[in-house]
Amino acid sequence: MYMDNAYWHNSHRDFKDQKHPLFVGSAGVYHLFTRPRLPTHRPRGRLDYQLLYVAGGKAHFYFHGKEEIVTAGNMVLYRPKEEQRYYYYGVDRTEVYWVHFTGNNVKNILRKYGIPDSAHVIHTGTSLDYKKIYLRMIQELKLTRPHYEEVLVRYLELLLTMISRLQDQKPKNKNMFLTDEMNLAVSHFHSYYNHQINIEEYAKKHGMSVSWFIRNFKEYTGSTPTQYLLSLRISNAQSLLESTSYQVAEIADIVGYSNPLYFSRLFKKQCGVTPTEFRKQFS
Repeated sequence: MYMDNAYWHNSHRDFKDQKHPLFVGSAGVYHLFTRPRLPTHRPRGRLDYQLLYVAGGKAHFYFHGKEEIVTAGNMVLYRPKEEQRYYYYGVDRTEVYWVHFTGNNVKNILRKYGIPDSAHVIHTGTSLDYKKIYLRMIQELKLTRPHYEEVLVRYLELLLTMISRLQDQKPKNKNMFLTDEMNLAVSHFHSYYNHQINIEEYAKKHGMSVSWFIRNFKEYTGSTPTQYLLSLRISNAQSLLESTSYQVAEIADIVGYSNPLYFSRLFKKQCGVTPTEFRKQFS
């Protein structure tokens, strides 16, 4: 299992903030590989809000005592003092990002971005932009650079803006077949991103023309399959550089590149710095 999280002032205690309209208290990520089960149950909930993004696989949530399986491409919102009960399973290769937030105007802010008071599951589609925002919030909480609290709020507002924009777009090709096929592709990419994936072979194997698959995948995720795989590999490389002591060559191999020099060039092109320079930021 891979996990990474960060907390305001390194405190794991939840709290209710009344001084700010919106305030971010913690953020993190869980990605199950071999651990069979990761349960969470808070009968009395928390004092703050929690917004979880299912980026890969699926997760089992309970609302009012009833189980709902939430697949990749959805977010889940818990409100203060609301029972939280959910389970992740290794067999599903669940990947979930989360953020806890509070404030004296959260309810109105959520309404502003089109999130109903009763909403629990919000369909957002699968986008690496969501993942990047969560990772940046984790980084800000860790580094505590000047004005980081304000930056955290801006990242959360950007996330809410993206959710609101998606709700307003109403994709013209929105149907169950398309959703299932794109979710299946995303799950496949997350499971085998470090293998050689031939986009043409994948499309033909699943009975789709290559052009139809690429066009609809981009509409669903915001990236072409090739771009998505590249971003996925680089994002996972960033996580490994930040949280492990693996050498750059080892990380290159883990995320699917046999040539470490080629990996380093790609990394710098995507991130603006080399893998070594990126790691030094967290020293």
